[in-house]
Amino acid sequence: MGSEGDEKRIIKKPRFLCLHGFRTSAEILKKQVHKWPQSVINELDLVFLDAPFPCQGKSDVEGIFDPPYYEWFQFNKEFTEYTNFDECLQYIEDYMIKHGPFDGLLGFSQGAILSAALPNLQDKGVALTKVPKVKFLIIIGGAKFRSPWVAEKAYSSPIRCPSLHFLGETDFLRQYGSELIESCVEPVVIHHPKGHTIPRLDDESLKTMMSFIEKIKKDI
Repeated sequence: MGSEGDEKRIIKKPRFLCLHGFRTSAEILKKQVHKWPQSVINELDLVFLDAPFPCQGKSDVEGIFDPPYYEWFQFNKEFTEYTNFDECLQYIEDYMIKHGPFDGLLGFSQGAILSAALPNLQDKGVALTKVPKVKFLIIIGGAKFRSPWVAEKAYSSPIRCPSLHFLGETDFLRQYGSELIESCVEPVVIHHPKGHTIPRLDDESLKTMMSFIEKIKKDI
């Protein structure tokens, strides 16, 4: 029995719930992430979730990826007021209760902003109160919430779980992604020359990512 238990520990993969970008979908994020080498994909158990709300306007990926498209919540131009935010948090928690447990969150764009805020919202008892703690983050094209209420809960204390961040040289969110990284205790950063996208991994970034994965595997 002991040897079987040891074997299970060896082969267990970090399980990530993956949250897609604004007005895209789980299937689109899956295609984007699978540009990464199989050596990375094989080390992670990735579960892709569609956001709860059908998109309420034009998607930036029309003509590139097929619909349907979804959004996690709606927001004003200043990104300071959100509609359906509580419903979004409840939707994610319900999914995690039914399909979990999950070790971490992987997010891109709107999904990244959401993912990075959730560990401290969970600690403050605002979200994910009925599921195990979020232990790891993979943040691609992320930023911070600007609503004072959400920001106070999400960033007033450091984000302590190990996190991997992708920061694009020409990403329009680059400045805000850098501010998010400053709020993290253990950030690992992969810089890439692209914009607001999920980049392919060159040799150096592949090495960084594999090192991050090996590190978190010891903590699951």
